[in-house]
Amino acid sequence: MKALVLTEPHHAEVQDVEPPVPAADEVLVDVTLAGICGTDIELFTGEMQYLHTGYAKYPLRIGHEWMGTVSAVGTDVDPSWLGRRVTGDTMVGCGKCRRCATGYQHVCEYRFELGVGGGRPGALAEKVSLPLRALHALPDEVSDAAGALVEPAANSFRAAAAANVQPGQRALVMGPGTLGLLCAMFLQARRVETHLLGRSEERLQFARSLGIENAWINETLPRRPWDAVIDASSAAQLPARAVELVEPGKRVIYLGIAAAPSLVDTRDLVLSDITAVGVLSGSPVIPQTIESFASGEVDPAPLIAATIPLDQLPDVLAGARPANAGPGPKIHVTTRQ
Repeated sequence: MKALVLTEPHHAEVQDVEPPVPAADEVLVDVTLAGICGTDIELFTGEMQYLHTGYAKYPLRIGHEWMGTVSAVGTDVDPSWLGRRVTGDTMVGCGKCRRCATGYQHVCEYRFELGVGGGRPGALAEKVSLPLRALHALPDEVSDAAGALVEPAANSFRAAAAANVQPGQRALVMGPGTLGLLCAMFLQARRVETHLLGRSEERLQFARSLGIENAWINETLPRRPWDAVIDASSAAQLPARAVELVEPGKRVIYLGIAAAPSLVDTRDLVLSDITAVGVLSGSPVIPQTIESFASGEVDPAPLIAATIPLDQLPDVLAGARPANAGPGPKIHVTTRQ
């Protein structure tokens, strides 16, 4: 089968590789669409921390945002899964330890991260395999494009929920990328007064086209009491800025990961009685995210700028913008010829 392979920093190529064979508790999926995100770019450039700790190493097959159709099942899997449209979790725990047993499989010490770390080949390929416990069925109401956005959207859904804001309260989201825009969309679906902070008017114009009218750059951000602040950026200075802006007694949610160490003075947290929450994964809320898409509460389709064939992906990873791409932040890849 065809699969994208990172052979070294700044070098990606489509190779012919052996297709995966599902183990007894696994399924094989024919991938329809897969997305690329900032983590994939960092794995391509060699900046991703996992490459420095040894949790990931070249050659590496990436891809963790995807959807497809089940084409084969292991001997312990109900055959009724065959032919079903599905997506899957990225963080797959061992299924046996205390963390897995209590709903924290996404921080299992023995987990693998599909297409990211732990040696499990990813979904930027014609086929991918994974354990049944990581699989989620997609209802007919969820399009293929939306299905391939479930994984990043679940992170944003969880961040919006963790903000603990009620209808009529006010929240600020930092970062107008895919995760930040989805955070804002989920907050607005909860009837929260939602504001978005970005660095450029061009990015903010796109946000406004999605109905996120309160979009600001730093110089125009109004002075208002923020009942929650979500940092969905990769800027090292914004975690501390979030603490400065949030109302005493309220919450700061950290969803983005800065490329450099970001410092927060815990005295500021204590003296203002602020709760800081880190969100690593959307694993616990994937079903709720799928339901939000199925009901039409949130429509992620406008975030997709372009859908490209697999053989164009090396150029896109290197920084090329697909021809005729729209203004959205997300690029999807089709693995079907």
